Amino acid sequence: MADTQQVDPQAERKATRLARRIGSFAKAHGGAEGQVAYIGQRGARIVLVGEDGTWGDLVAPTYAIAKAAVEKSGITVHETFDGEFAAKVRTGPYEWTRMAGLQIGGPRNR
Repeated sequence: MADTQQVDPQAERKATRLARRIGSFAKAHGGAEGQVAYIGQRGARIVLVGEDGTWGDLVAPTYAIAKAAVEKSGITVHETFDGEFAAKVRTGPYEWTRMAGLQIGGPRNR
């Protein structure tokens, strides 16, 4: 008897849509690498870093969908967000004011 595997069509469509968005990001930024992180009941976060240092992220409803999306997109996927991969991220004034501005005396974001 052949071993059949059930594929959830809705999950497949979500993974395909995410893969297209990942591909668009990669095309716009000279290529991309990513990392998938489980974020609990909300699903999984796909962090993308372009070759130009631009970064972005997407959230998938499940870890499995996130993994399928990055596999379909063909980008390099890292197990962790550290080392050389993390060093590729370039931050600008917006990130500094949003993430650390208050702690280092930057302008308040109201």
